[in-house]
Amino acid sequence: VQLQASGGGLVQPGGSLRLSCAYSGNWQSIRNMGWYRQAPEKERELVARISRPGATIYADSVEGRFTISRDFAQNTLYLQMNSLDPGDTAVYYCRADSWTTYWGKGTLVTVSS
Repeated sequence: VQLQASGGGLVQPGGSLRLSCAYSGNWQSIRNMGWYRQAPEKERELVARISRPGATIYADSVEGRFTISRDFAQNTLYLQMNSLDPGDTAVYYCRADSWTTYWGKGTLVTVSS
């Protein structure tokens, strides 16, 4: 499974971004997918995760602001991020779980005025 994340960039506080993660390869084996982030000098943390049937979980810090979704027809995972604040600044990674774990290269999100 190959994962390619995109959509990061610079946004002002209160703004929105949508991250995309296109996946290919043995995608039929994928069960859960998720977004993680890593801020400077911090450990990587879970942002949101979605199961194959569509059940979602979110980190408390993004609940109500971020929405994870998966388009099976387009083989793409999304993360809609609204009401961004500087604390959301990080490199965001997509992850796919099958019989092993796959990580995409990160995409940088910077929230700053």
